[in-house]
Amino acid sequence: MRKTAHRRTAGAVAGLAAVALIAAGCSSDTNDDASPSNAAQTGVSATQEPEASASTAESESSAAPASASEASADASEVKVMGERDVEVTMTGPIAVKYASATDAQKKTLGKPLTGDHNAETRDSGVVFQQFQGGVITAKNDDPGTPAYITWGKIRDAWNTERAADGTPSQTGKNGSEGPLGVATSDEVTDGDLKESTFEHGKVTYNTKTGKVTVTVNGKVVPAE
Repeated sequence: MRKTAHRRTAGAVAGLAAVALIAAGCSSDTNDDASPSNAAQTGVSATQEPEASASTAESESSAAPASASEASADASEVKVMGERDVEVTMTGPIAVKYASATDAQKKTLGKPLTGDHNAETRDSGVVFQQFQGGVITAKNDDPGTPAYITWGKIRDAWNTERAADGTPSQTGKNGSEGPLGVATSDEVTDGDLKESTFEHGKVTYNTKTGKVTVTVNGKVVPAE
């Protein structure tokens, strides 16, 4: 995925006109989609309306939403202003997922992170893009491959280094390379429970009790 620096410039245009007995006025449009707490609300420009996700995730991050500058008609490429005013270009399934994300999901994700380790393709073929408040991953870079969002307590448990049996281990692996594998769903909310599924298990977070339950290959293992 490529990132290119992007600087915004602002200019002021002033016009003066005076014609006897004729007055001309001008008006400016306002953006009703702007968030009250953010100067720029996340948006994707495409010829088709992106389809909203079936479930809207609750925000667990105060990160401001990124501002998407443009997208191709099929949403296979999306350019978004990332951290430190660096433009990030998302492609393939990552771009498709971001373009179809709800406003709430984009707000929780925040701005995409820059740098080689925050967006790359692993040896396994898995692609990912890290954000201030989460990550989008897909099993490969084919635009038709489903991509999923992982964040919050569930992401923390997924990112915990684990041995092959799923138990926490400082010498183990985490994320998609760990025993849970790649995400196979977004976070789903059912009452007090939030859950994300992975290739080889699932992580459940109880918002009422604060308990995180990690299941690997059908066996419940310590969360941390």
